[in-house]
Amino acid sequence: MASLNVGNLGEYLREQRRNAQLSLRQLAEAAGVSNPYLSQIERGLRKPSAEVLQQVAKALRISAETLYVRAGILDAERDRDEVETRAVILADPSLNERQKQVLLQIYESFRKENGFGTGETADEDGTERAADDDAGSRRTAG
Repeated sequence: MASLNVGNLGEYLREQRRNAQLSLRQLAEAAGVSNPYLSQIERGLRKPSAEVLQQVAKALRISAETLYVRAGILDAERDRDEVETRAVILADPSLNERQKQVLLQIYESFRKENGFGTGETADEDGTERAADDDAGSRRTAG
């Protein structure tokens, strides 16, 4: 199954590269990877790391998330739902920034409790921290 995802990724990358009117060599240089390695990715022979995909996405000016989904790194539907939920919370004009962050922390805590969350959420300043620091202590206390 992984080879199918990688093949799908390779075909998609080739299509995006051609749409951007870049040669394989030009894209490899812009992404900071070797020409043969990029060629192997496009032919479905190699599965690139998330870091390499991010570099390629940046060079192609496309979403790295799209490449992660194509490579099988992200579960498209579940992750899209999470991203959409977070975006709706962050875009709500009726909430102040602190309320948005608290709501995101609660949301992430519930996701983690149900086996889906990473346990990380961004504070107001953008730094990552455990989402359920307080929630975990409340659960064990009572």
